[in-house]
Amino acid sequence: MQQAIEIALSAIDKNEVPVGCVIVHNDEIIACEHNMVEKNNNSTQHAEIIAINKAMKKLNSKYLDACDIYITMEPCIMCAGAISHSKIRKVIFGCYDMNNGCIEHNGKIFSKIKTNHTPEVIGGIEIEKCQKIIKDFFANKRKDND
Repeated sequence: MQQAIEIALSAIDKNEVPVGCVIVHNDEIIACEHNMVEKNNNSTQHAEIIAINKAMKKLNSKYLDACDIYITMEPCIMCAGAISHSKIRKVIFGCYDMNNGCIEHNGKIFSKIKTNHTPEVIGGIEIEKCQKIIKDFFANKRKDND
């Protein structure tokens, strides 16, 4: 999770919502990314989606069933869907997202909806650090807009 936190922090200078993602296969990081929505002018360029695509390319596989994904914030419905379709084994995330997160909130996609694949989920890892990154980012954005 520490690597995901560092990646999230690197997104701040790029004016991206600071969410970091790392995918691990056999105890090796095979993909890491932060959001690139602003850079690519594309609302689907979340850290998880980009990292999943990189990991699939690296492993030359459409499935990541032997991989774990570490994310600094609870995934949204789009990213949870990608996690399910790519058959990622385990999801470990930092802070909860009451507005857009959908693993523990807003539909609880893996526990209430029948999905193609249901990963193991562990939430709240390094929650204070992950929460602070997001809160500080948006507080600074509001201050800049005043």
